[in-house]
Amino acid sequence: MIFITLSVAYFINRYTETKFNISTSILVKDKESAMSGGVEGMIEEMGLFRRSRKKSVENEMGILQSYEIISRTINELEDFTISYFSIGRINTPERYKTSPFKVIIDTTLEQYLGTKIYLTLLNNNEFILDFDNVEIPKKKLFFGEKYISEKFRFTIIKNSEFFTSFEELPDKYYFTFNNLNSLTKLYKSKLSIELNDKKGTILFLASNGVNSFKEADFLNKLGEVYIRYGLEEKNQITQNAIRFIDSQLNEISDSLKIAENELLNFKISNSVVNIEKEGEMIFNQLEKIQNEKIILDIKAKYYNYLLKYIEGKNNFKDIISPSIMGIDDQLLNSLISNLSQYYSEKEILLYSANENTPTVNLINIKIQNTKDALAENVKNLINTTQMSVEDVDKRMSKIDIEMSKLPVTQRELINVQRKFNLSDNIYNYLLEKRAEAGIAQASNIPDNRIIDIARPENAVQISPKKSLNYMIALVIGLLIPLIIIIIIDFLNNKIVERKDIEDKTDIPIIGSIGHNNKDTDLVVNDKPKSSISESFRTLRTNLQYVLRNKESYIISITSSISGEGKTFCAINLGSIIAISNKKTLLVGLDLRKPKLHKDLNIPNDLGMSSFLIGKSNIDDIIIKTPVENLYVIPSGPIPPNPAELIESEKFAEFIKLAKEKFDYIILDTPPVALVTDALLLTKYSDANIFVIRQNFSSKSVVNLVNDLLKNKEILNLSIIINDVQIPSYYGIYGKYNYSYGGYYSYGYGASYGGGYYEDDVKPSKSIFQKFFSIFKFNK
Repeated sequence: MIFITLSVAYFINRYTETKFNISTSILVKDKESAMSGGVEGMIEEMGLFRRSRKKSVENEMGILQSYEIISRTINELEDFTISYFSIGRINTPERYKTSPFKVIIDTTLEQYLGTKIYLTLLNNNEFILDFDNVEIPKKKLFFGEKYISEKFRFTIIKNSEFFTSFEELPDKYYFTFNNLNSLTKLYKSKLSIELNDKKGTILFLASNGVNSFKEADFLNKLGEVYIRYGLEEKNQITQNAIRFIDSQLNEISDSLKIAENELLNFKISNSVVNIEKEGEMIFNQLEKIQNEKIILDIKAKYYNYLLKYIEGKNNFKDIISPSIMGIDDQLLNSLISNLSQYYSEKEILLYSANENTPTVNLINIKIQNTKDALAENVKNLINTTQMSVEDVDKRMSKIDIEMSKLPVTQRELINVQRKFNLSDNIYNYLLEKRAEAGIAQASNIPDNRIIDIARPENAVQISPKKSLNYMIALVIGLLIPLIIIIIIDFLNNKIVERKDIEDKTDIPIIGSIGHNNKDTDLVVNDKPKSSISESFRTLRTNLQYVLRNKESYIISITSSISGEGKTFCAINLGSIIAISNKKTLLVGLDLRKPKLHKDLNIPNDLGMSSFLIGKSNIDDIIIKTPVENLYVIPSGPIPPNPAELIESEKFAEFIKLAKEKFDYIILDTPPVALVTDALLLTKYSDANIFVIRQNFSSKSVVNLVNDLLKNKEILNLSIIINDVQIPSYYGIYGKYNYSYGGYYSYGYGASYGGGYYEDDVKPSKSIFQKFFSIFKFNK
């Protein structure tokens, strides 16, 4: 069995496709590291590039495992579009980047996906195409010849790097146009991401497959796409800011040109160059207040933009930071930051969940509550700004009153100059902010970087696990026989060992008789030095403790069914008693199925039945045997009424006559489970022996014996275990101790006969005994 299981393990290891695990590592920067200094820290402080959320590593893991990122990765890997395989006798390995031919797709037709297209090489220039599960006939083509059908349009060319010659290559291949969505799902399920440790931010990405080069390409491209995605996200914020500033610059540039032309024309037409001293003081006051209004107007525009943004249900990940417009409101910044963070968390969750999950619903509630609070805050800020504008307007009105006292020319010059300066200041302010945003965008670098790229030579084989497979095969090879033995033992309803009897009854076991492999049933006489003869001597000794002191003893021997060896036991028990110089009579009382005469090879013309019907007297039916002091009465011809004959007064007369002539009378009776004859004889018996045969008698026999004793149908009952076959590891005396053991435990307990018996056989050593004997030292 071990050979079989190890052979199975060998074939599994030999022919199972080898799978490899390959990995790469990526360093993810958190918020603190991004703000630690340098250009990024300066940008963060300027507010041009505000992080909308704390960049948790868990979120980055979610982004890496998202369908969007993996889909981008698969779509950028051109070699993933078509898969090539060579067909072997058992395995069909993928020929990733090593196929001897290439398929050039005609992009004007969308190819039919998922179909296996078989290619059989005919020679160095020709091949046959056969399509699986598609009703397209086979076709013979040349390399470079275009194939055109309703579902496919492509050209197959040789790959000179791997196409050596027809004789050296496998002749059968197949290729398939891959469904990139299915590939995305496959690689999404295979990708695993682990954090280096709880305090660190290094992620280990791993994928497994049968081709380590393919898995390495996937992981390296995934890292590249992920880093590019992060940089695009950062640049999006500054691009939004630049677009907003450009829109404001477009509006103010026209006003600035008009104001500039108006100022120039006024000075020319009125021959005025500068504002006079008194007017200059008023102008400076007016310009100062006007600059305040510029800031307020920009804030008001931003607040209105923000309110529109909220009402438009936009994604707050891309919103322009308040800081870029010179707004430093703590509550506003906090609300926008929280809202942006919630949107980012929702985006991460949607990579692996849908809108109706409880977690997403909770985030939606947080988003709505924060938006409501933000809208309320913005409205309050608009009102506050409006009040500030009104205050500025009042202060300007006061200055206008003072300015009205100036000459008309000076007054008009101040107004024109004020319009110009207003537009010019706004324009310069916006240009400054745009320059800052441009610097921020130009200075952007990825937050994350690849530490170690995936290398095919570093791939770890994960399947098949050869050592483990051999170990499992060895264990199974050892367990299967053990389990079979346990099952057989569990299902076996036969008496197997002495304990099967002792556990169920208190009836004494007075002897165990070994298996008879001799060519005679009269073992005691023919093989007196055999172990079986010795077991009958032990039985004879044990009977002395069962029988009371009498001049003559009657011993009845029976069993449950035929074949359990009661006649064999009766013959040899009678013989061993006769050898001890006791005149013994062996009586065959199985009148229905006589067997005693066959075993002793004596005639059965006259016997017990002849005496009981009055045809013969007792002396006529007694036969002398070769064993000294042993006499036999066979059963005789089969009568029609055996039970009635045994119950007759004639049988009682027989018992009386026999006791006068013999010291021991052994009655070989019919089986008790089949007929009642044996029960009729128990009233005459001084000892009743019930024979149970190992591996033959049913375990239910013990219950039968118990019932006979309980119902007092048989008294003074003892048990003999017959046909005991001892495994070599038990020895001749073994577990049943049948030679010097028995009921009264007269056993030596040796592992074999030690030369006492002519049939001694030293038990062979087991494999384990032989193994350990190698290491046994001589004393």
